[in-house]
Amino acid sequence: MVLILLERTIHWAYVSPRARQSRRRMDPETIEIRPLAEPDEFQACVELQCETWGEGFSDVVPPSILKVSQRVGGVVLGAFGPDRRLVGFVFGLTGVERGHIVHWSDMLAVRPEARNIGVGRRLKEEQRKAVRELGGEVIYWTFDPLIGRNAHLNLNRLGVRISEYVVDMYGITDSTLHGGVPTDRLIVAWPTRDEEIAERLSDSERALASLDCCQSPVVTSEWIAEVTGATILPHCVRVEIPADGETLLLTSPDDAARWRLSVREGIRWGLASGYTVSAFLTVDGEPGEGRGYYVLSKTPRASAAGGR
Repeated sequence: MVLILLERTIHWAYVSPRARQSRRRMDPETIEIRPLAEPDEFQACVELQCETWGEGFSDVVPPSILKVSQRVGGVVLGAFGPDRRLVGFVFGLTGVERGHIVHWSDMLAVRPEARNIGVGRRLKEEQRKAVRELGGEVIYWTFDPLIGRNAHLNLNRLGVRISEYVVDMYGITDSTLHGGVPTDRLIVAWPTRDEEIAERLSDSERALASLDCCQSPVVTSEWIAEVTGATILPHCVRVEIPADGETLLLTSPDDAARWRLSVREGIRWGLASGYTVSAFLTVDGEPGEGRGYYVLSKTPRASAAGGR
């Protein structure tokens, strides 16, 4: 099994021995990141969308939209192997939010044979560079809060800020990856300025280094009932997610639905109570395999950031 990084979600896919051998031979220095340009490249992107989200996925972005979006600030970048084969892509649209130029990153996927060599990260960094050159200040995207590996990447590696928790953002979709359960999503905001990212990564590292945060109370329905009406709340709390959310969504939709409600309640309570999602903590394993917790912390009023 190998991880495929996606913008809307993350899932596991079987990788054949041939693909594993190909990945071992693939040199990251031979992979070129550039905008899609030719008709066959746009078509290859559509095919990769279908391979990733399933043949019956109805939200496929067609070649025509991929192409014309580039004329009005859209970013469509591909990762190409030495044989010119498309091994990954990122797609997003640029717009205006309250007078500021922003970017919505809608899709990102990397083929199994190109994983674990930094392709997804390079696509995101090139996207950020392109948006910054357009005058954009922030990039938004969504991810499934049940997926620990994505939480780790976004919070602990990229330095995003959680902007909002949205209940059933895309509705019940026809993608096999979503398990037929509500598609709750966290909207993240990723600044285009390096100094802002460095500050957020520092906050994440500080939370993970704090014993108080790592051993803080776990938010459950019972715990919420106990603290309702309290004048003082802990500086840090945690919200637990399943150890393997990808497999759960694919094989145990009933269990996934129960976890969905639990995580939804915990994170929404935390955000409504003045907490910020600071980091993602993994215990007894790698991110996405061991027990995982969102670490939420209170920001002192005197130093609270005034971001949008």
